[in-house]
Amino acid sequence: MSGKVIAVCISERKGTQKKEVPSIKLVPEWGIEGDAHAGKWHRQVSLLALEKIDEFRSKGAAVENGAFGENIIVEGFDLRTLPVGTRFRIGDALLELTQIGKECHTHCAIYHQVGDCIMPREGVFTVVLEGGEVKAGDTVEVIEADPARPFTAAWITLSDKGAKGEREDKSGPLIGSILEEAGYDVVEGLLIPDEPEMLKAQLIRLADQRQVNVILTTGGTGFAPRDMTPEATTEVCDRMAPGIAEALRAYSMTKTPRAMLSRGAAGIRKQTLIVNLPGSPKAVSECMECLMTSLDHGLEILLGRKAECARK
Repeated sequence: MSGKVIAVCISERKGTQKKEVPSIKLVPEWGIEGDAHAGKWHRQVSLLALEKIDEFRSKGAAVENGAFGENIIVEGFDLRTLPVGTRFRIGDALLELTQIGKECHTHCAIYHQVGDCIMPREGVFTVVLEGGEVKAGDTVEVIEADPARPFTAAWITLSDKGAKGEREDKSGPLIGSILEEAGYDVVEGLLIPDEPEMLKAQLIRLADQRQVNVILTTGGTGFAPRDMTPEATTEVCDRMAPGIAEALRAYSMTKTPRAMLSRGAAGIRKQTLIVNLPGSPKAVSECMECLMTSLDHGLEILLGRKAECARK
């Protein structure tokens, strides 16, 4: 699959419309030289399809290239149908898709002007793997995501005191280190208070926009009034995976009878597995011992990389 670059745009400040320029220089692991969104993160360069911009213009809105905050306008394919991990070859430059759409916390300039912005719905974001110059007219080659690439993961710690800086979070980083040692690509780690709505928003973002393969939470699984992690998890899942939660409790029961007080849940949202772990580092370590024995196999089945266990 291939397409074409229609325009390239940059802005020196975030939250402002980008301006079309003759060419841009892509810098590996950084983004576009001179653009406000460049940096060591996963949204270095944004892409938007010309077809979506033209649909918006057909409603009577006069918008210039770059008005939605997009860096590269392309034509020839629907960006939102491409999975995270897809790569784009543009001359010497190589980009990798890291996120579909985005959250819009503070409306951009174009939204305030016309009352809508298509970037949160239709835009995609990439990181720069290989640098090079990009300009209008360049061919864009779409390279399918490697089905054998490492599983991606994220962890979320739920802790009121931790979020306030009153307690060091050891459980989340422990999850991350265990996953990395097992060969997982840990793309995000978050520390948030015990707020169900905040947790649901992060789970949805990581599953839908970043398409993370597995999200592990720690904390908020007990009997305290603010321990609502299982309820938030259940609300965002399409299907539950009770066997995982049961297995973790059963394994932990061999260590301490208090494991029966853990209310952790596990479920699936689209192609993302979400598993709740207890809050203490000791309990996290024990649960990870159990979980890692079957996690790879479960994800392979979820992602269609391996057939089911049973044979007819």
